[in-house]
Amino acid sequence: MGMFTKKDAQPLKSPSVPAKGAPAGVGLSIVGSGMTVHGDLETEGVVKVEGTVDGHVSARTQVLVAKEGLVRGDIDTTEAIIGGTVHGAIRARERVEVQSGAAVHGDIATRRILVAEGGNLNGQIRMGEIAATQETRSDGSKAAITYLEPAGGSRPA
Repeated sequence: MGMFTKKDAQPLKSPSVPAKGAPAGVGLSIVGSGMTVHGDLETEGVVKVEGTVDGHVSARTQVLVAKEGLVRGDIDTTEAIIGGTVHGAIRARERVEVQSGAAVHGDIATRRILVAEGGNLNGQIRMGEIAATQETRSDGSKAAITYLEPAGGSRPA
């Protein structure tokens, strides 16, 4: 046993900072500035992208794409806040926010959306109540996703 360890010592847990409005105990994962991730990311908590992700991002709670952040793939989450660039579809069960100077090159499906002046959208937007279905992702793979029905009405034929 080392001289700086206790017999009953517990491993250190990394601190988690929940997002605003996120349930307690939800962790924060960060893809830092200058970092590139090749592959898909999946978490129950929050993902903040300050660098680059070449793959799909799935976060149960929230995906944040910082001003210098870049995602080349689809985003599946409850809430997406985009300050940087996304090349792929965004499917958010509750809300999408596209901030001034941000760019989304792909379709968006959500219940609510906020686009700030100066935000750039290139794709279709679907809004309303959630109905589950399947869609082809931008890379050709199949994904169970959420399409949306108009609020208070039936789906168009």
